[in-house]
Amino acid sequence: MASRPACSVAVVTVLFLLIFPCFSRAQTLSVPFRQPETCGQDQYFDISALSCVRCGAHQRQDARGTSCVCIPGFQMIANNGGPDIICKKCPENMTGVTKDGWNCISCPGSLTEEGKCHCPTGHILVERDVNGTVLSQAICKLCDENENSFTVANALGNRCIRCEPTFINTSRSCACSEPNILTGGLCFSSTRDFPPRGISTARYGELGMSFISEWFTKYLQSAAAACWVYANLTSCQALGNMCVMNMNSYDSATFDACRLFQFVFENTAGLRTVHSVSFWRQNLPWLFYGDQLGLAPQVLSATPLPTNFSFKGQTQNTKMKFVAASYDVRGNFIKWQTVEGGVLQLCPDTERRLNAAYSFGTTYQQNCEIPISKILTDFPTPVFYDVYLEYTDENQHRYIWAVPVLNLNLQHNKIFVNKDSNSGKWLLTRRIFLVDALSGRENDLGSQPRLVRVATQISLSIHLVPNTKNGNIYPPLITIAYSDIDIKDPNSQSVKISFSVTYEMNQGDAHVQTDIALGVLGALAVLSSLLKTAGWKRRIGSPMIDLQTVMKFLVYYAGDLANVFFIITVGTGLYWLIFFKAQKSISVLLPVPAQENRFVTYVACAFALKALQFLHKLISQITIDIFFIDWERPKGKVLKAVEGEGGVRSAIVPVSIWRTYFVANEWNEIQTVRKINPLFQVFTVLFLLEVVGFKNLALMDSSSSLSRSPPSYIAPYSRILRYAVCTALWLVIGIIQIVFFAVFYERFIEDKIRQFVDLCCMSNENLCSQRGLVPNTEGQTFQIAISDQMRQHYDRIHETLTKKNGPARLLSPSASTFEQSIKAYHTMNKFLGSFIDHVHKEMDYFIKDKLLLERILGVEFMEPMEKSIFYNDEGYSFSSVLYYGNEATLLIYDLLFFCVVDLACQNFILAAFLTYLQQEIFRFIRNTVGQKNLASKTLVDQRFLI
Repeated sequence: MASRPACSVAVVTVLFLLIFPCFSRAQTLSVPFRQPETCGQDQYFDISALSCVRCGAHQRQDARGTSCVCIPGFQMIANNGGPDIICKKCPENMTGVTKDGWNCISCPGSLTEEGKCHCPTGHILVERDVNGTVLSQAICKLCDENENSFTVANALGNRCIRCEPTFINTSRSCACSEPNILTGGLCFSSTRDFPPRGISTARYGELGMSFISEWFTKYLQSAAAACWVYANLTSCQALGNMCVMNMNSYDSATFDACRLFQFVFENTAGLRTVHSVSFWRQNLPWLFYGDQLGLAPQVLSATPLPTNFSFKGQTQNTKMKFVAASYDVRGNFIKWQTVEGGVLQLCPDTERRLNAAYSFGTTYQQNCEIPISKILTDFPTPVFYDVYLEYTDENQHRYIWAVPVLNLNLQHNKIFVNKDSNSGKWLLTRRIFLVDALSGRENDLGSQPRLVRVATQISLSIHLVPNTKNGNIYPPLITIAYSDIDIKDPNSQSVKISFSVTYEMNQGDAHVQTDIALGVLGALAVLSSLLKTAGWKRRIGSPMIDLQTVMKFLVYYAGDLANVFFIITVGTGLYWLIFFKAQKSISVLLPVPAQENRFVTYVACAFALKALQFLHKLISQITIDIFFIDWERPKGKVLKAVEGEGGVRSAIVPVSIWRTYFVANEWNEIQTVRKINPLFQVFTVLFLLEVVGFKNLALMDSSSSLSRSPPSYIAPYSRILRYAVCTALWLVIGIIQIVFFAVFYERFIEDKIRQFVDLCCMSNENLCSQRGLVPNTEGQTFQIAISDQMRQHYDRIHETLTKKNGPARLLSPSASTFEQSIKAYHTMNKFLGSFIDHVHKEMDYFIKDKLLLERILGVEFMEPMEKSIFYNDEGYSFSSVLYYGNEATLLIYDLLFFCVVDLACQNFILAAFLTYLQQEIFRFIRNTVGQKNLASKTLVDQRFLI
């Protein structure tokens, strides 16, 4: 029992020792890089070892380079696949080998380089009899070209086949002798009508060059002749394809592909049309919509499609079913196919994202960069597409509607007519291709092309019928632009590709309504600004209209006009957001980016004007005149030594100035108090946009969902919708904060403005020595319209104070400065106190309430001629010189700042960061400069303002 574990240990140890060396030494994972073309003639490329290996005796490399074959004069006697073959020398009397290489044979004539028998032209090689027995000597058999047979040798030279029909029809033989015409492998009689001799030029207008195309040289004339003479359907399609390869360009002076096609089209006018389409001639492909001026607008907007689209409901229809008839370059019909799955999209992507391009209402944008080497590999020959939109009528019968094409590379008599902004000059076409690497081959169709033409920009635009309520559209338009690429190094060259789908509607009515709203509200803004300016002039007592008055009006007008632009942009944005996202049957489509420029300009104007208004208010607040009146009366007298007189005398007990400092500190603290929390405002809006997903409402698609699955296509953002979503969230969060602040916070937690008023009352720092200025009243705050005499007296005292270069320095070692400052302060305090106490009869005042109209217009109708007027102010209008009283301006300014940054950068996070940063910067400026102004105007030392 004890020996078994020992054996197990020994076995494990042996296995470990056998295996361990394999892992104990460092492994070399690098191998030489070899390619098949680098192997010698006596070597083949081992596809397993990825290296060159020498062939066996009497062997050489095969045509592919991945196997071996016997050298001439040797037959194959064994073949186990790949390079594993055995060769044996043939007898002296049999110098050749059969085509398959297994048998030796005597040849009647010469040998090929591979050691096979070779027969003269018109003969076929016979190596076996009927039952498959190998002949001792091969036979070269002449094909019978007589009338009973009409046969010739095939391309491989191993079978006799019937001659090409055009040879038989023209010459009654298998030869196309003169005067008959041989072109493109076809034979035509010289006595029949024959199309003009075309030139085999491939035009590359983008590069400004052209050259003789080998494909056109071989097949252009024959295709035109077969189409014209025999009405051969395939040849007509091939001729049309060559015209499309030349960008459908037409030059009346040159018989190129399109000129030949036009010649055939004009000379077959007697044939019937296809499906009653005048541009579609029997036997010919439909390439053009005609060359008459003004025809394009009729095709694009004369007749709506007999179908409709809807986003929601039982009749939901959001899928555009585009189908294409595809043809190869030789004119053969390939198949009908749907364009889904990326048929017209060169950029690779998932099928789900590719198919999103054909979801109605989803603006689609796809961009990529593709190597030229991949394009040459994937598209050796072009495939041509005639695109249609499939729909069903009321009886569920299926129909297709031809989709017109606007080829931006098309030239008509050497003019790029389709690049003109006037659609009346456009020439619409039908057939398109994605890549043409064939017509760019000069001398050999098997060589690398000199030039390649790629559809680098494809745009599908859908136009909504004006005033439709059922989602009717005009025929879609494919706009395509090709790039001509000069091939230098396919492995290092690449091309940028874009595919897009856009939706448009006529914005004329929207612009008219916006202009009307702007005109009406702009006129109201002028009236409002005039009233504000008139009120300001009455308050300063200046009847003259001077430069200061004009500047004041412009500042007021800037603020009011900013509100006008803000109202218009918010209304416009919410209109598009609600009506586009919530509609069932489609009646509106979002403006395209080019149509959004006007809206963005309005937003920029609103921000610029609101910024001017904000800066004006900020400057006004940090330069405002302010003074605190201390109503406390001296309480008794004290004995005071009189310097220089050697005695003492009684003096009035001075009133403590620390109360004034305390009130000044409270005022300093409420300078930037707001009804909203800026940090909470910014982060809540950002949270709703980025985390909750409200930003997805700004996508240019029909979905109203707040989430998008990662595999699905994400449409681009609409700037108008981004603005609408941002403003809606910002205003809602702001209003909620203001309501919460007014209804709950100020009532049950803290009301700093009212606390300041109560503090002034308790400290006798308000305008009265009792609760109300008038007995038995609670009024503590007033708006004061002072008379000219009162203002002059105040300015005279204040001017004396401002000459001191700031407030008194209480801790200054200079006693004279201290005494002068105290005296200046008491002079102003005594004057204002006596004014309130009706001491100065020549500068008296009376108290009254404002009229309702005065409150609405913000203008006082009564002028303070001989007496000043105290207006009861229950709304604490003094807060207008604080942030607190300008919340609407601050809220809108912050909102516009956030939106302008987002519209410029398309980044909510950056916009939120910069918005909060500027809020803090301006708050710091308001606090710092406002504190200095408070110290300067109230004669309170700044060092005591905390």
